[in-house]
Amino acid sequence: MGAWELLLVGVVLLLGLCGVLVPGVPGSWLVWAAVMWWALEEPRPVAWWVLVGTTSVLLLSRAIRWGLPPRRLEESGATPRMAVYAGVGAVMGFVLVPVLGTIPGFIAGIYLAERLRLGRHGEAVAAVRTAMRSGGSSVLAELFACLLVAGAWVGAVIGK
Repeated sequence: MGAWELLLVGVVLLLGLCGVLVPGVPGSWLVWAAVMWWALEEPRPVAWWVLVGTTSVLLLSRAIRWGLPPRRLEESGATPRMAVYAGVGAVMGFVLVPVLGTIPGFIAGIYLAERLRLGRHGEAVAAVRTAMRSGGSSVLAELFACLLVAGAWVGAVIGK
């Protein structure tokens, strides 16, 4: 697979990661489709193992999300700005503290957005609790799974 094709797969993965944060966009499906496209074009066996792992992780995240409360973020006062802050925080956490940093990064992003909006620590903490109970945990589960998949793909591509 050439560099341009790898770049396109990376762009689709990135769009899928962003799509997780946007209601109505099938983010995890885009991530899975990008990995499948790469696996079909890549002749190495590691590509198929990454695809199998991707399918397993995304199915597991789907099962976990069924057990969590449905997404009702709009009712809790969540804004697109909050989603951007949460997403950037999750990605930064994933990079700074590999894998496990996603969770505190996501929550810190929501906190920062709410702190800037509301101005007080107590109100921002209450808003974070409300957002996480209103479906933020569901978004976090899906984003965490997609970040794991993206990390596995990057590792497989770099480990060539």
